[in-house]
Amino acid sequence: MSQPVFRFAPSPNGHLHLGHAYSALLNQKLAKEAGGKLLLRIEDIDIQRCTPELEAQMLHDLEWIGFEWDETPRRQSEHFEDYREGIEKLEKLDLIYPSFLSRGEIKKIIATKTHQGEHWPRDPDGTPHYPETERELHQHQRAELIASSSNYSLRLDTQKAKNLVGKQLSWIEASNEKTINVPADPLLWGDVIFARKDFPVSYHLCCTMDDALQGVTQVVRGKDLYEATSMHILLYSESLKI
Repeated sequence: MSQPVFRFAPSPNGHLHLGHAYSALLNQKLAKEAGGKLLLRIEDIDIQRCTPELEAQMLHDLEWIGFEWDETPRRQSEHFEDYREGIEKLEKLDLIYPSFLSRGEIKKIIATKTHQGEHWPRDPDGTPHYPETERELHQHQRAELIASSSNYSLRLDTQKAKNLVGKQLSWIEASNEKTINVPADPLLWGDVIFARKDFPVSYHLCCTMDDALQGVTQVVRGKDLYEATSMHILLYSESLKI
């Protein structure tokens, strides 16, 4: 049996707080109990808010509370090219499309559909799903819109990705009480953003790519990120090959 691999992956966009400290020490405790490896990953893709000064303070505080990790920390800001290659792989599978609707346009579409009696889905964070109007645009239409647009995002066609995988995905959820198999439902998230014109990559993509690259086998996360597991399991599948 391979060695379990845990990771603690904070974002240095502020000072270390009690929740961070608890998560770090819990990962350390579980890794030691399992005879596993513990990695530290710096999730600093937001290069405006994540600063070297905040990272240095965070590392100092982690050492102060007794947190110890194996291997050199991986900094996501040093691997934007890797994430771009991941997006390109998904583009080759025709799973990525550019989206151009503004927030105001989205709000207007939803208001019209709701007025007509249609239920508009929202993701687990409460954000309305993006309208599907641009999924099937021809390449020349997309190229024209990209050339004329000052802002656009790259989104995953989640339904098409789920169809490509072609099987029910799930993960093993372990707690003190029991271990259960949880079905993954990535459609809960709609078509998530993977990159923006002015922002190179999203959390969903880089987190999953890093977990795969680093061989992470155990993920300790709070309830705020519990539902995100469904999207990550989809991206982690062999069919998508990112």
